[in-house]
Amino acid sequence: MKNHDVNDQRLTIGVDLGATKIEIALVDGEGRIIRRTRQPTEAKHGPAHIVGELASSVAAMIPSDDANAVIGLGVGVAGQVDTEAGIVRAAPNLEWREFPLRQHLEAAVKLPVVVMNDVQAATYGEWLHGVARNAEDLVCLFVGTGIGGGIVAAGRLLQGSTGNAGELGHTTIDRNGPKCSCGNHGCLEAFASGWAIARFAGQRMSWRGSEAMTAGDVSEAYRRGDDAARQVVDEIGRALGVGLANIANSFNPTLIVLGGGVIDGLPELLPIAEAEARVRALAAATRKLRIVRAGLGADAGAIGAARRACDRILGDAVPG
Repeated sequence: MKNHDVNDQRLTIGVDLGATKIEIALVDGEGRIIRRTRQPTEAKHGPAHIVGELASSVAAMIPSDDANAVIGLGVGVAGQVDTEAGIVRAAPNLEWREFPLRQHLEAAVKLPVVVMNDVQAATYGEWLHGVARNAEDLVCLFVGTGIGGGIVAAGRLLQGSTGNAGELGHTTIDRNGPKCSCGNHGCLEAFASGWAIARFAGQRMSWRGSEAMTAGDVSEAYRRGDDAARQVVDEIGRALGVGLANIANSFNPTLIVLGGGVIDGLPELLPIAEAEARVRALAAATRKLRIVRAGLGADAGAIGAARRACDRILGDAVPG
């Protein structure tokens, strides 16, 4: 991995564009956030509205005394992104398809723009400045409403031929399992994501009657000692462990980083998942493996998008 000290004084703006909120941060070359803002996404108004709002927020973020200090903008988007073309191929939660985000943003902000998947961005942030700093082989798995992943192999961020490497939430762990949001059956996301936890809980925690369940409800009930909630958490943790075993066998990383809202709300899932993974994975694949929680929290996406943009724009990128 390359040394980034030469870029320490370079400023880049990172954007974590989600379905309900947008995190925007002015980031220096050491991954420190100098200034930040958060705003609602307002996806119902369409992509042109979001581009306009982003342009206004980015303009306000640029230092008034040195407009040239900001060299570019990185955007992580929750969806399938063609990084080279700068096109969001599909972002279901935003209801975007084939939207040329880079083209529109560059016209609006008058800066170079790099567009990437949001979890790849978060992985890049954790790799450069978080718990995975300087690791050569790692996988990040972020478990929230859905499940996404990012992969670093032999010191390279893997983006794949179309920019979509790391869709680990849509690996099949049971071909006869429940239907996933992607239309397939038995994906890891259909067993261990926030929406999957809510579905399982609604089926098995009958004490709530017909009231809709959330992953947060399960977390609260678990900590009260509710037996049904503990059964749900154990089952979800073990399903997550199956996914981790597949990751260990496929990529043989030294580090698997777990993050996202579900892990933050139910950290008890981690030891259950790790125990299951170590039973199921090949011994050779787990000999050097550590499984840890993410370190940058909600800042990972914006920091990673900013730093990836900096590296790409300066032509100093880690390969991939």
